[in-house]
Amino acid sequence: MLQQQGSIFQTTTDTEIIAHLIARSSKKHFAESAPDMLKRIDGSFALIIMTEKQMLIALDRHGLRPLSLGKIGESIIASSETCALNTVDAKFWREVEPGEWLLIDEHGIQTGRFAEKGKVSLCSFEFVYFSRPDSVIQGRSVLTIRKELGQILSKEHPTQADVVVAVPESSVPAAIGFSQQSGIPYEMGIIKNPYTGRSFIEPTQELRDLAVRLKLSAVQELLKGKRVVLVDDSIVRGTTSKRIVQLIRQAGAKEVHVRISSPMVRNPCFYGVDMPTKEELFANKHDHERAMGQVIGADSLAFLSTEGLLEAIDVDIDETSSRCIACFSGAYPTNI
Repeated sequence: MLQQQGSIFQTTTDTEIIAHLIARSSKKHFAESAPDMLKRIDGSFALIIMTEKQMLIALDRHGLRPLSLGKIGESIIASSETCALNTVDAKFWREVEPGEWLLIDEHGIQTGRFAEKGKVSLCSFEFVYFSRPDSVIQGRSVLTIRKELGQILSKEHPTQADVVVAVPESSVPAAIGFSQQSGIPYEMGIIKNPYTGRSFIEPTQELRDLAVRLKLSAVQELLKGKRVVLVDDSIVRGTTSKRIVQLIRQAGAKEVHVRISSPMVRNPCFYGVDMPTKEELFANKHDHERAMGQVIGADSLAFLSTEGLLEAIDVDIDETSSRCIACFSGAYPTNI
């Protein structure tokens, strides 16, 4: 519609659509055009839009992403995660309500709604991987939830082993939880280079493989001759997992048992995450866990059940809210 009206797009990001909608609004002032724009878009968005003198904050009607508000004195701060508030010594104020907007300027704070609050579907992958462990979402510590995921994983898929090792850094809490539940000691068997990014979002397979080689190294003294439980938070394409299992084997491990603290990722995410197509996802290329384990070179492979995931992250959920598990189940909370 915007292109038909003459808009010329400079990027491939969907966020640019928002700028065009504001620019083309019939409303004269930003305080009117921005809330008006919010009524015309759907899906997943957590927005901070700034002009020289005003800041608009808004969260989509489904609450698919976290968005928190903090204060330093009378100044307002908005952030995806509460850990950012701690960094600048801000005090947590509250979370932005789904379907709510706030306009902040020299005159104070205006609030309003661009949509009625529907059934809230916060992304479950925030608890598994995306958020930092020192963040708090809906009153729950991400670190605590990840430990619970590991504990439940250990109950669902126990194994005989000598040591529990995490794929750093996002899987460390789950590995600690697995160790606590199973009684198998946790060790830092894999060391992460702190100067590299996240490998699954690299655009090509060559870059993803290189990222893994640069990012991780195994500690031979801890792994040689051992039966290892390797805990990771997810398997997306499978290539990173295969490389990490190879690292463990090269360090002299006798057995490698891979445990994943989330269900199989079978569906792409359409809510702001650059994920592969359904056909590219590892879980859709193989019939069962045994075949998947053979592909990555593990002695065994097991995933957390959907029920186990929801047990850890569904505390205090009522009939008006849920978790988005579309990447696991295929049930999307919005029209696709």
